[in-house]
Amino acid sequence: MPRDCYFALVAHALDGLPDEACGLIVGRFGSDVVDRFVPLRNAAASSKIYEIDPADWAAAEDAADREKLAILGVVHSHTHTSAYPSPTDVRQASMTDPFGVLRYLIVSLKHPEPSLRSFRIVDEAITEEPITLRA
Repeated sequence: MPRDCYFALVAHALDGLPDEACGLIVGRFGSDVVDRFVPLRNAAASSKIYEIDPADWAAAEDAADREKLAILGVVHSHTHTSAYPSPTDVRQASMTDPFGVLRYLIVSLKHPEPSLRSFRIVDEAITEEPITLRA
């Protein structure tokens, strides 16, 4: 992930306070390489859950398609808990991404220094993946 993308998603999480923030990561189809972060609004307007409006998702997907890119994952923040999928996150991922195609990146704002972690969620099993920042 480019460093500027990392800083953009952390800034979006901070800007979303007191609510959870959300967005999407985009890159080449079939790749693990993130090209950019697409900030979206939390339609739930909640500090405990996030909801991406289907129209916002569709617009982001259309923009990615025009550039021959794909949505690689979902980003959201946890305002008061660690960067680990909650039971609600796991349920939501299992319903919307049953084959575990997407990555789920969580920015924790629990401590003064934000923390970012990435996960795959398949059949409610959570597997962490490393995040590598590049110039």
